[in-house]
Formats: sequence, structure tokens, C-alpha cells
Amino acid sequence: MGKTFPEGFLWGGATAANQFEGGWKEGGKGVSVSDVALFKDPKSMEELLDVHGNCDITDEMIEKALSTDDEVYYPKRHGIDFYHHYKEDIALFAQMGFKTFRLSIAWSRIFPRGDEQEPNEEGLKFYDDVFDECLKYGIEPLVTMSHYEPPLAFCQEYDGWYNRKAIDFFCHYVDVITKRYQDKVKYWLTFNEVDSITRHPFMTGGLIESRFDPEKFEEVKYQAMHHQFVASALATKICHDNIPGSKVGCMLTKQTYYPYTCKPEDVLEQQQKMRELYAFSDTQVFGEYPAYLLAKYRNNGYNIVMTDEDLKAMKDYPVDFISFSYYSSSCVAKKAEDAQMTAANTVVAIKNPYLPSSDWGWQIDPIGLRISLVDLYDRYRKPLFIVENGLGAKDIVEADGTINDDYRIDYLKEHCKAMYQAIYEDGVELMGYTTWGPIDLISNSTNQMSKRYGFIYVDVDDYGQGTYKRIKKKSFDWYKEVIATNGASLFKDE
Repeated sequence: MGKTFPEGFLWGGATAANQFEGGWKEGGKGVSVSDVALFKDPKSMEELLDVHGNCDITDEMIEKALSTDDEVYYPKRHGIDFYHHYKEDIALFAQMGFKTFRLSIAWSRIFPRGDEQEPNEEGLKFYDDVFDECLKYGIEPLVTMSHYEPPLAFCQEYDGWYNRKAIDFFCHYVDVITKRYQDKVKYWLTFNEVDSITRHPFMTGGLIESRFDPEKFEEVKYQAMHHQFVASALATKICHDNIPGSKVGCMLTKQTYYPYTCKPEDVLEQQQKMRELYAFSDTQVFGEYPAYLLAKYRNNGYNIVMTDEDLKAMKDYPVDFISFSYYSSSCVAKKAEDAQMTAANTVVAIKNPYLPSSDWGWQIDPIGLRISLVDLYDRYRKPLFIVENGLGAKDIVEADGTINDDYRIDYLKEHCKAMYQAIYEDGVELMGYTTWGPIDLISNSTNQMSKRYGFIYVDVDDYGQGTYKRIKKKSFDWYKEVIATNGASLFKDE
């Protein structure tokens, strides 16, 4: 029989509405934070490493963005126009044999401002059509409720997730979508990379940093985070109530860190960095704040307002499974003055001399994925789901129209083998695997199109120019065979 993944393993791909949907002013959609995200074209590693600069925004920048309908320098407004191509795109996913398709609902397409009582019917109908198209091919939707796109009005008028009213707004939105799609969607994620609010607070939490006292902004972020924890717990309850048998997961940015040396100071630094990350999943899985996070609040003098009702909700409604993104690993040290730095997923860290890097400086480490799976499963003993993994690269269309992305195949093959080892050698319970960007889409931090992830090439450049034609890459047929054989093809040369 050979090596195969468990029966029912959910193979597929993952996207986000703000990075591929487009149609930013169609169907009654409101403006979201992603619609004011400015295109960046980093010319050096130094510019690429300016993660905060790539994500930060001010009221002045927002006003400038709102004064124009430009889609060149605000490329998330057009994405790859999935809004008009969804039937074609889902048919291509079906050709690959997708068992699941991860996508997000744009909150501002359902509630344009975020605070309305009545939803936008045209927005609801769009996702009805998308889910129906998936189900027609037997593809199970995996839906993120909030993926880097709070409605802009909610951010401007309420200060986003810093305002406690955000909990009620979000719960109303969740109640509407889970009732509407109760017969179509059973797998849900609450907040994409929930930990990212500490790194890019505008994208995740709708926090306009320039409005707050700089000395208090760390506290502001953790207060907003608390509101998201409560909202996530209540969203889990709402989903379970509205859709019996549904499963709700948290979603974590899995940043795997190694100590740069075996000096105890570096090992301790690595442990502290991992705790910064696990604070988010610990809270959502165990239903309570870990002692180390509460100690941080005390030691820094943070006054995080939380009620007994908040804490009870968090405890009563933990998530059913843990999903995460994994692209690369990094190193950390207590003192890193002489170490070479490199980019990773929304962070900057020390370069590992033993690992190769992508075109964007992200270090390629399939073993790190196995380490991550073992760490998470040992910690939580709940099912895991890899909902983002992939290689961003510059693809070349040959004269004959082919795209030979063997580098992507090599990357994905080794990561899939690491998953197999984690399942069968380490006893990890893994529900499924969705590669990031199965079709090319807008990169998140820099908003570039030239950083491509897909099995399907989209003919559009960094400036929105092109035919938007879809072209299969070499990796398309490779992934199709992986799914058809339930992973057995990964080992055919062994």
C-alpha cells in the first residue's frame, strides 16, 4: 500500500478575501483596513525588514487613501478579482482534487461599517454562491471570520478592537454568518494569526497607532487582544449553537525559534520568545490567561480591564482545534549585535547559517515544521490543522507559456514529508493541510503581486497591469497527484 496520509485528510489551499477577492466597491461592500494598505516595493533587505513601517498607518494616510479610487498603489482593492472569477478559480481547485478550501469572509462585505443591525444581503448572497460552488465539487469550505480586514469605519469611529463595543459588533456578525451558512460551512476559524495584533495592530485590531499615547500603546494592544479573546470565545459558542457539530479553531502565526547558540542566555531568550507566541493559543485552548502573561501585565503596570463574565466566557468556550501558519524558522539571541538579520513572516530575526533562504529572505526549514507540530500537539493534545504553508517566489513564464516552478515543488514536498513523519513517528493528530495562496494573490505586508505562491499563475503585475488570465504552473499537476494518492506520490522515488 505504501505511505499515505490518514483517511479523510483534508488537502487543499488557503486564501484571504483582502488579498485576492477584489470588488472593493461592488455589491455594497464597505471600505476595510486592507483597502487603504499602500503598495511597497522594497529595494533592499533593510527596507524589507521594516515590518512595522510596512504595516503602520496614520489618520493622514487613511484620508489620503480615501480621497482616491486608485487601485495601483492600493492593490488589495483589485486583488486577483476572485469576485468575478470565483467559478473559474474553484473549478481549477476542483481539478487539483481539493478536499477543502480555506477562505475568509470580508466583514465589511456583510456589515459595511461594522456597527449596523441589518446585514448587506448582496454580500451574503456572494458567499452563498461561492460556498455553493465549492460544495458542487465536494470541496469543504474552511472559513476565517476575520482575516486582516476590519471595516474601516469601525476603526475610525470606535478605535477598533480597543473599544469594548467591538465584542458585540463581532458577535452580531458571527451570528448572522453562521445562521446563514449553517448548511454549507462546518469548519471555522475566528481570528487569523490572532497573535499578530502585537506586530501589526492596524491590520489585525484596527488600531490607528498615532491616536494613542506612545507610552501606553503596548497596553492598548493587550486590551484590544483581550476583547478579541472574549469575542472568539463567544463566537465559538454562537457557532456551536447555530451549527450543531461544527468545529471552531484558533489560528496562530507559528514562528519557530532556535537559540542562536547553546549559551543559557540564548536558550532562555528562545523560551521567552516562544511564550510570547504561545500566550495567544494557550489562552484560547485552555480558556484562561497563562500565569506568565498575567505576570507580564503586573510587571509592566498594564491595567487590562476584564470582567468576571469575560473570564467565564473564555473558560466555557475554548476552541476545538488549533490551526496555524508555518513558512520558516528563525534564530534568537540575548545579544545579537554581530548576527546577520533576515525577514520572516511579519517578523525580523537572526539568520540561521544552516538554512537556505527564499527570494524574500524567509529561511526554508521543513524540519522546523515537524518540530512545530510536535511542540503544539504535546502542549495542547488537540487536533492540529496547517492552514498556511508555502514559498513566495518570482515565477517566470517561459516563451512556450509554461511555468517551471520546481523550487516550489521541492519546498512543498519536503514540508509534506515532515508532516507525514510528525503523524506516524511522533503521534501528532493532524486534520489537514492547506497551502498558502494556491492561486497567486497579493502579498500581505508589502502588497506585491510579484511574490507568488500559487499552483496557478495570474497574469497581473505589481501595478495591476495584465489580462488576469489563469495559467497552470508545473506544481499544479504535482499537487494534483499528491492529493489523488493521499500523499503516496511524495515517496515514489524512495
